Amino acid sequence: MKLSTRISALLAYLLPVIGWLYIGLFQRNNPFVRFHLRQSMGVFIVLVAAFVGWAGIGWLIAWIPYGFVFSVALFTLVLVAIFAAAFAWILGIVNVLRARKAFIPFFGRWADRLPI
Repeated sequence: MKLSTRISALLAYLLPVIGWLYIGLFQRNNPFVRFHLRQSMGVFIVLVAAFVGWAGIGWLIAWIPYGFVFSVALFTLVLVAIFAAAFAWILGIVNVLRARKAFIPFFGRWADRLPI
């Protein structure tokens, strides 16, 4: 596999939005790069969804007396999502450097179904 292809796929992980735009504009026909674009976007979507979900549920729970304590406890789920995403992100980068099309753990198969 050419080095330029691996560098393009690596940009999806290292520069999320800028790399995605670059791939969308210039590398759209490369299946290896598109695969890693989906995996990178999956990591990002899971992180955003975990934080937004926690913020929404935490806001609702905060209306209950002493509910903020449960909201703070729920933040541990966000921390678990952050650690899982960091692990998946590192494995995604390793897969790019090894020129492999392997799903990232936890949510890689879901991310492969993203419409790109």
